[in-house]
Amino acid sequence: MSGFSADGLQRLAEIAASHVGAQMVPGLVALVASGDEVHAEALGSLSVDGPVVQRDSLFRIASTTKPITGAVTMALVDDGLLTLEAPVRRWLPELAAPRVLTRMDASLDDTVEAQREITVRDLLSFTFGFGMHVEMFMAETPWPIMVAASEAQLATIGPPDPKTAPDADEWMKRLGALPLMAQPGERWLYNTGAQVLGVLCRRAAGAASYEDVLRSRILTPLGMRDTSFAAPDHARLATAYANTPDGLTVWDPADGRWSRRPAFEDGAAGLVSTVDDLLALARMLLDGGDPVLTPGAVAQMTRDQLTPEQRAGQEMFLGERSWGLCQSVVVSGDRAGAYGWDGGLGSSFLVDPVRDLIVIVLTQRVWDGPQPPAVHTDIQAAAYQALR
Repeated sequence: MSGFSADGLQRLAEIAASHVGAQMVPGLVALVASGDEVHAEALGSLSVDGPVVQRDSLFRIASTTKPITGAVTMALVDDGLLTLEAPVRRWLPELAAPRVLTRMDASLDDTVEAQREITVRDLLSFTFGFGMHVEMFMAETPWPIMVAASEAQLATIGPPDPKTAPDADEWMKRLGALPLMAQPGERWLYNTGAQVLGVLCRRAAGAASYEDVLRSRILTPLGMRDTSFAAPDHARLATAYANTPDGLTVWDPADGRWSRRPAFEDGAAGLVSTVDDLLALARMLLDGGDPVLTPGAVAQMTRDQLTPEQRAGQEMFLGERSWGLCQSVVVSGDRAGAYGWDGGLGSSFLVDPVRDLIVIVLTQRVWDGPQPPAVHTDIQAAAYQALR
C-alpha cells in the first residue's frame, strides 16, 4: 500500500525541525511522496534572521542538476539526434583526438594517444576520461591537470561558480586543449561529463543556448517553471552558507552569483530549482518517462553502468552506490533499486521505484564533505520509516 502513516509523518516533521537553526541549517524544504500522497515541510528562514522559507522558495541545487542534464540528453537520444554509442567528434571536434596522461598526476606533456574515441555514453556515465578523483584532493602538491583546469577557468574541479567560466564554445575549446586524465572508458571521474553534455545538447539540437534545449525538452513539458540557471527574483532565493570555525558564513548572497544569467550554462551544477519542480522530474522517472522520455531511456538512466574497475577508488564520492547515466544508483542493501543524486550546496534527490518513495530535501548550507550531512540522511531514513 502506498502512502505514509500519520505517526511517521509527525516523526519526520520533528526530525526536519531538529536540524533547523541559525548555526545549523537556517532553512529547508523537505518533500516526501508515495503514490498520490505528498507531504512537504517548509521550515526556518531563507537567510539568518531573514524571511521565512516557503514551499516555492528557490535553492541552488548544484549537482542535483546532473539528473536533469541526463534526462535532456536522453530526450535527444530518443529523438534520434544523438546515439549512445556514437563518437562525439561530430558535435564536439574539440574532443576528436585527445591525448591522455600516462598517470593522472603526470605533467601535461607526459601523454599517449587515446586508445579509442569518446562516445555519448562515456559522457553520460562519467567515464570519458576527465573529472574529479578523490586522490587529487589528498595530494601533497596540486596535480598539474588541476592547476591547468583552474587556470583555464573551467570551474570543473571544485564547487560550481557561474561567474568564472567563459561562454560554452570557449569553455569547450579550453577543455579540449588539455589532456584527458584517463583513457576513455577506463575510470569514473566526477562532474565534467555533465558540463560537456550541456555543450553537446545545444549543438546537437541546433539551439541558441543549453537552457533553450532544457526548457523545450524537459522543463516546459513537465511544468518545471522555476528551474533555471539564474534567479532574478532575489526575494525567493535562499542565501547560501558555509560552515567555518567561526560559525556559518555567507557563501553566496541572494543577489550574488546566481542572480544573473551566466556565460556558461553548467549542466553539472548550475541550476536553481524548487522542491515541486524536482517532484515533477521524479514522477516523470517513476512513470517510465512520460511525457518526455521513453521507458528505455529511463531504464538506461537508472541502471548501473559501471564495472568495479571503473568505480574503484571513488568510494568517497559514491559511498555504497554506483552510477547510472548522470545519477547514482543503489545496487545493494535495503534501498537497492533507488536512484538520484545530491548537490553539495545543500540538496538531495532520491527516487525509490521499488518502495514507491520520493524524498527531496533542499537547504542552503554547503556540505562539509563529499557525503550527505545528517539533515539529508535523517530525513530520508524517517521517510522510509513513515511508509505504510
